[in-house]
Amino acid sequence: MVTALRVPRQGLVRLLLGVCVMPWTEGGKVLVVPVEGSHWLSMRDLVRELHSRGHQAVVLAPEVSLHIKGEDFFTLNSFAFPYTQEEYNNFFSEGKFILESQNFLERHSKIISSFKKFSELYEKSCVQMLRNSTLMSQLNASSFDVVLTDPVFPCGAVLAQYLSVPAVFFLRGIPCGLDFEGTQCPHPLSYVPQWFTSYSDHMTFLQRVKNMLYPVGLKLFCHMAFSPYASFASELLQKEVSVVDLFSHASMWLMRWDFVLEYPRPIMPNMVFIGGINCMRRKPLSQEFEAYVNASGEHGVVVFSLGSMVSEIPEKKAMAIAEGLGRIPQTVLWRYTGTPPSNLAKNTILVKWLPQNDLLGHPKTRAFITHAGSHGIYEGICNGVPMVMMPLFGDQMDNAKRMETRGAGVTLNVLEMTSDDLEGALKKVIYDKSYKENILRLSSLHKDRPIEPLDLAVFWVEFVMRHKGAPHLRPAAHDLTWYQYHSLDVIGFLLAIVLVVAFITFKCCAYGFRKCFGKKGRGKKTHKSKTH
Repeated sequence: MVTALRVPRQGLVRLLLGVCVMPWTEGGKVLVVPVEGSHWLSMRDLVRELHSRGHQAVVLAPEVSLHIKGEDFFTLNSFAFPYTQEEYNNFFSEGKFILESQNFLERHSKIISSFKKFSELYEKSCVQMLRNSTLMSQLNASSFDVVLTDPVFPCGAVLAQYLSVPAVFFLRGIPCGLDFEGTQCPHPLSYVPQWFTSYSDHMTFLQRVKNMLYPVGLKLFCHMAFSPYASFASELLQKEVSVVDLFSHASMWLMRWDFVLEYPRPIMPNMVFIGGINCMRRKPLSQEFEAYVNASGEHGVVVFSLGSMVSEIPEKKAMAIAEGLGRIPQTVLWRYTGTPPSNLAKNTILVKWLPQNDLLGHPKTRAFITHAGSHGIYEGICNGVPMVMMPLFGDQMDNAKRMETRGAGVTLNVLEMTSDDLEGALKKVIYDKSYKENILRLSSLHKDRPIEPLDLAVFWVEFVMRHKGAPHLRPAAHDLTWYQYHSLDVIGFLLAIVLVVAFITFKCCAYGFRKCFGKKGRGKKTHKSKTH
């Protein structure tokens, strides 16, 4: 009887001990400055969890938005925006050109043009916010404990410095290595591949050369995208502020990374990995989707989504995809809002929205067709579903490369693929057992952790609120010049000493040589001359 009672008693003791030592935080005030699109969708889960733990969240966003809408777990504080909802929607719908066949110069010209438009869009939004004196006065008087923001567009970072409030960054990454500069994190180019290169951590000599030169071209994009924020900050704070200064003041960096996806690399003490935070909340399927899954029989279903920003595809490409999907026995649930392809097969169901994570968690899901965005990749890993990846832009090519090198998916070039390619890729990941085994292995590694990513993120936000920042985690490298950081002054000093010692040694040896051998040689010559 004593033995039977021991286990629950020990469990109760552990529970009480945990309650006693738990670092309670009184309800704090969190100012949230999000970025549109999928960036907000994962941050929203963190805001919801902070609210459930007694914190008050205020989300600061423009009055025109795609996904940032008022909800019951935060207060939405909107500010004026220089575009209408229709104009704003058009900015995001212009991305359809990515799926159109075009030559290299035309494609990259459109990418640069689109990038400029997005940069100008967020810059104008930031200016509207920072120059709204009424809003700034209101925020100053609110006494926030922390600013939670995505620094990919660093308006929130500027605001945090203006309010003198510690900032917590929530992000996937920043182009051009600015996240590494902002944290002063070592970034060895010999084995840490740059973004957008699609390299692994085992590079050939020529790949390492390109990996070192690649950032040079990206500097133009980064200057175009981020230098205006440094100007805003300098104007607002009335002191000179650089782009790196904006990032270096963050107390904590919540990185949506996990080493099951990322290659091993150095990190800093204020960088916390919360990869997979978006796939923690799984709900039962609605009757509609449960019916679709049950009707699929023994073949199961394939989930197809190209993310929150792409839901319409050029007609010719859509028909090629529809033909490939029609050749497999599985039921395909395709998130698509465009005109249905005329050759759509009976096994393919078009939906305007689908519960992606919930479907991937269903045991009848056989494969996942994705654009390889980080949210979709982590949901595939969490639920152990092999993937067919169609990367479109940004870090998606890198994500696809990482999953492919781990044997958990197949990558297709969406511009060049045919219906045969799609059919072959789907049958490969569904019927080749190695893909399922590899993704289940990654899923097991990803889930084997002492604390869930969402709980870890909440802990560090509360930690920053409790301690008014985390200055003890900030490396002294931030206070060094570039030549001090690389110890060039020390190397120069030591080299100068070596040269001086070498010079003195040489002079001493030369002097000694002359003393020992110089006079004797001259004496012999004199003696010979007298003999003659």
